[in-house]
Parts: sequence; structure tokens; C-alpha cells
Amino acid sequence: MSSSREYILSLRAVRERATIVGNAAKAGNLTHFDYHEQKMEDVADFVTTIINRDYGGGRISTIPPHGRWQHIEAGGVPRVKDLLETWRKAGCDDKEICRRVIDLFFVSVLVDAGAGDTWRYTEPHTEKVYERSEGIAIASLHMFLSNDFSMSKDTSVPRVDASGLQSLTAETLAEGFQSTEHNAMVGVPSRAALLRSLGQSLGAQQDVFGPDGRPGNVVDHVLRHARDDKADLHDFWDTLQHLLIPIWPKDRTQVARQPVGDAWPLSTLERQADPQDTNGSIQPFHKLSQWLTYSLLVPFERILGVQWLNADSLTALAEYRNGGLFVDLGALTLKPEALERGRKASGHDLPLFDANDDVIVEWRAMTIALCDMVHEKVLKRIPDELLTIAQVLEAGTWKSGRELAAQKRPETKSSPTLIKSDGTLF
Repeated sequence: MSSSREYILSLRAVRERATIVGNAAKAGNLTHFDYHEQKMEDVADFVTTIINRDYGGGRISTIPPHGRWQHIEAGGVPRVKDLLETWRKAGCDDKEICRRVIDLFFVSVLVDAGAGDTWRYTEPHTEKVYERSEGIAIASLHMFLSNDFSMSKDTSVPRVDASGLQSLTAETLAEGFQSTEHNAMVGVPSRAALLRSLGQSLGAQQDVFGPDGRPGNVVDHVLRHARDDKADLHDFWDTLQHLLIPIWPKDRTQVARQPVGDAWPLSTLERQADPQDTNGSIQPFHKLSQWLTYSLLVPFERILGVQWLNADSLTALAEYRNGGLFVDLGALTLKPEALERGRKASGHDLPLFDANDDVIVEWRAMTIALCDMVHEKVLKRIPDELLTIAQVLEAGTWKSGRELAAQKRPETKSSPTLIKSDGTLF
């Protein structure tokens, strides 16, 4: 099997490498976890119950794909829908409306790493309080509408551009997210640095993003290459990876002395790999890039009617809600030595690990493998509906992981495994 840099950057590598780890789990050969296959029926039952609870009665087909659109409309407020109507009344055509939504989703997703267990965002004018992904989504919306990500201060034309991102300070981001000493969001400086790096990368790729380095200009790029309103997900993924790989922190894994983003060495893979293959132990995830891709597909579909070929190449997102589901329902349990080490690091019952710790990398790989298994089991339990992995993520695994966390840890709603992150990974 190829272990080239091109392969590590691909979606195929994410699923193929995770499948190897999943097979190791079935054979009892994980490094840090024990896998309890019989518990997977309980997981599938729980996920199916949540889906039927929220979308039963003939509404399964209405489940939206996992994406940023829903988070921005948290609390049942049609914020995106209202924006589209406002822009149409102002004379915007569908292409420009889609560009603006893409602008918004780009920054909103890329700052959507874990906010921490105590941070809250109070929405202006409504005084409603939101937390975690929804809080980040709504905060980023208000910053976008104030043109905090653009050099232009004409708020009647909200947008994102390379110069605006490159000049973004941690102080501006903290103010926009209401992050203070008493309401601290994790990793604000790292998030601001990530967006500045995004600005540099946008500015360097004018053939796709135009002279202003506007994310929304990818709309024109996709439409130029589409045929009969059909676009290839693989081509879009390559475009996004070319943009995003340079923006991640520089101390991450490299292949051929070049960065590969959210991809990490894993001991479980190392034992399965050819000893001559120097990259055979690397497990890629590309979590934020996939989360962005899922989110960007939606406005193309809803606003411009673009159909995406090969969209099923995207995988589950290797993050703590999807992963926490399998821990909370007993399908994965930490081996005693890993649990002891994690508890020693946290000083509490819940174990704590660095984001690049081998424990976390193995957990994330198992998350992808197990979500694929759950997807298959859910399809058997809801046989008349061809639910996509994007729909099962939205209405099933991610939501189930969140609800279990709230049930089991109501004070913090945290993951069952704590992750020390800098705000640019989870």
C-alpha cells in the first residue's frame, strides 16, 4: 500500500488506515484500549433510537447532512435563512449569496475546535446563551457580519478576505468571542494564528481565490470545473487540502519533509506496517478539513443545485463527541495502565492526554472505524432509508455522544476522555 505524502493527504488513507486499526481491535491487538464488540449492538440501538426520536414518523429523509448551517441556526433561529432572504432583497444573485455563505463557513469551521467546558457566548440583542460548537458558530456569525475578517468595513457587504485575516489579532478574536479571564475560551491565540495563516495561504492562491484571497471565490472555481451541475468531491478535496495544509501548526507530522496536517504516528499501525515503510505508521484524520468540506457542500447544494460525486468518500469526524459515544456505552475501555496514566495527569477520575498522545490517536482511529460499523448497523435498523454517513453523523453519532456526555457529566458535559488541545485540532 502506498505511503506517499499524496496518499496520507487523501480521504482514502483516512478510512483505509482506520480500518486496519479496527481489524486490530477485533483481534485484541490495540495498544491502549480493549474493544468489546458485543457492545456495538447497544451503540447501534442507542443511535437508532435518537434518530427515530427526532426524525421518526416519515421524516428520516429530511435529516440534513452534518454541517455548519445547523449550528449557526442553533436554538431554532433561522439565522442563515434570514440572511439569504436579506441578501436576495438587496439584489444579490445566487452565486454571490453562495460566496458569502462560503466565506462565513470557512472561518466559522476553522475556529470550531473545542471551546472548553466553561466558556459561554451570549448573543447580542437576544441575551440567549450558547456554548461549545453552537456558541462558536453564532459568535463567528456576528463577527462576520461586522466584517471582522475583512479589510472592508462596509458591513452592508459582509465578506472574508486574505488581508483581513492576516491582520486579525488575538484581542479582536477574544472580544468577538466574549473570552475573558472569567469566561475563557481555550486557545484563542492559536485560533487567531490559524486564521492569519489561512489569510496567507488564500493570498498565495489567487488562481482559485482571486486577487483578494476571498474563500467564497472557490464557488467560481468549482462551477468552472463542474459538468451538468455535478462536481467531483475528490477534486474539491484536493483544492481544499492545497489551501489548508500550509496553515496548520508547524510542529506536526511531516512526510518527505513536508507537513501532512492532522495525521499522526500510531503504534497500532506501526506493528501492522512493513518495516521498510517509513510512513506506514501514520494515521491521517484531517478532521477540521473534513468538517469544513461537509459544511461547504451544503450551500453548493441548497443555493446553486450542485450535486456532489463521491461525497461518500468523506469519513466520520475523529473528535470527542463521536469518540465519546463508544467509551460511554462501553464499546471501548482504556487498558489499566493508560487509564492510570491519564488519571494521574488530570488529578481526577477522567483521564487526560495530550492531543497527539498515542492513546488519543488510537481512540480517534477507532472512532472512524466504529462509526462506519454503526452506519451499517443503523441502515439495517432503518431499512427503508438510505441514510448517508453525513446524516448519521448529524442525527445519530454526534448527537448521541453529546447527549450521553450531558447525562453522565451534567456539570461539564465533557468527553469521557479529556484532551489537552491548543484550539486548532478538536
